[in-house]
Amino acid sequence: MPLLNIISFLGIFGLCFIAWLFSENRSLRVFPWRVVIAGILLQLVLGACVFILPGTRDALQIFSNLLNSVFDAADTGARFVFGRNIVPVPGTPPDVNLGYIFAFRALPTVIFFSGLMALLYNIGVIQVITNVFAKVFYTVMRLSGAEALSGAANIFVGIEAAIVVKPFLPKMTRSELCAILACCFGTAASSTLAIYVSFLKPVFPNILGHLVSASIMAIPACFVLSKILVPETEVPVTAGGIPVEEKQTKVRDTAVQPADVAADADKFPRTRIQMDDDDDAPVVPQETVGGEPIERVSPLDAAIVGALDGVKMAVAIAAVLILILGLVSLINQIFGGLAALPSPIGDVFQVVTLANILGVLFLPLTALTGVSLNWEELWQSSVIIGRRLFETAIPPYQALAAAAALPEGTRVISDRAVLIVSYALSGFAHLASVGIFVGGTIALIPSRRKDISELGWKALFIGTLATLMIACVAGVFDTGNASILGEQQPPVVSPTPTPTPTPLTAPTASPTTTVSPTPIAVPAKPSPLATQAAPQPSLKPTTTPQVRVTPAQPSVSPKPTGVRQPGQ
Repeated sequence: MPLLNIISFLGIFGLCFIAWLFSENRSLRVFPWRVVIAGILLQLVLGACVFILPGTRDALQIFSNLLNSVFDAADTGARFVFGRNIVPVPGTPPDVNLGYIFAFRALPTVIFFSGLMALLYNIGVIQVITNVFAKVFYTVMRLSGAEALSGAANIFVGIEAAIVVKPFLPKMTRSELCAILACCFGTAASSTLAIYVSFLKPVFPNILGHLVSASIMAIPACFVLSKILVPETEVPVTAGGIPVEEKQTKVRDTAVQPADVAADADKFPRTRIQMDDDDDAPVVPQETVGGEPIERVSPLDAAIVGALDGVKMAVAIAAVLILILGLVSLINQIFGGLAALPSPIGDVFQVVTLANILGVLFLPLTALTGVSLNWEELWQSSVIIGRRLFETAIPPYQALAAAAALPEGTRVISDRAVLIVSYALSGFAHLASVGIFVGGTIALIPSRRKDISELGWKALFIGTLATLMIACVAGVFDTGNASILGEQQPPVVSPTPTPTPTPLTAPTASPTTTVSPTPIAVPAKPSPLATQAAPQPSLKPTTTPQVRVTPAQPSVSPKPTGVRQPGQ
């Protein structure tokens, strides 16, 4: 086994040791040996299926192609609303190339995915898949039933996974609550995968299938690390099995009598009619849209409600990006002002930036993944991974795509680094999610506010370690086979009369706009220390809607080089 693969394998246990150092109870008597051993073995088995077994890899490719069709369908709806210049037809250059506009290309896909997932949930497809994974987690790792069910639901959703086990939340142990919160941080909702795929697909054609496998592998990783950090010292209520999922969003309907509810119970085949604790008045399963209660009566109705929820999610994503990137820019401007001071203060802040501080913080953890033995590649990978803590995963994924799309002679990031960092960035382990997950869970169980507030930061720490652990698993099985990343199609030359640079040439020095048929633009080369906030005093996030890695050399044009594959 090559040295890097050995480092990745040992990194799995190194991350467990780090979690044990911060554990609430480091006694070996309460150490979760079965959860740790079974959870690590389960990750390795899943990794072997994805990376080694030819049949599984072929199935993963087929699955990726099917999901790519879903993305194409989402683009079709967005193209009708925004036009072909903003959402181009695959393989056909637009009349006016406006480049990749995040708000019009990525966010509509979030809306479509949200509606699609609501539709699949309404017809029972998601429940079947969730129950299969819940049984696997419960049987192999011997978790509580509520933990296993909520963790399996996290493969597809975010904080909504806690709603699946809402009746059991008030009586859950601290260890159970920490595990459920950690799964929220360590996995990515299916609706956000569309954003990551849109950035990485030109340089990582199989990225969608790998992100799905990363979400699955992250669940046992979160359980392993959460049980080490907050060991189970009590007996969970659902230790005996997986609970039956029940509809949780209900409002009272006093006009319905118990006999009528019983007669109409067949209208809700996946819903158990519940009675209020105080009296015998029944409650009817309903949803709330725009402040008005509604009942989901058909799959189409469920899809529409899901799409409306997707609109709120898309707006929330845009708002968080505007706020976070604005704050990062403000901090970078402060560093830039300090760097302009006379020596020696100015010399220090030439390299002391927010991105580099995070890069130093994450450097030991990145080294455990076995990403590279080359210092420049290891450092750039660490900076990209560290940026997620403040900036969410979206700008780092875009930075990774930019670094991987550079010409061979100037490229620092290797294919192995692209694979490992892609796994390490998956998940919601960033500060912006703390308010979402902690606040959302407290809203479900206000009586456990104190415990959830204390466990929220620990869950963020666990989610960060869990994404690095699945990156280690990817590093263990990476053999350098080109089929892992997928076959990249040759770039299509723009059919303009004037010659344009090919996608694999270095950027020109001219700052003017180059017309290209590519819908996704990839920024120019960053320096080994470069991120969106590079060490120069004047550097700051760009003011365009696209978030990019700012070039470290002022002589190189900041205009991106187009890289794409036909049919995207």
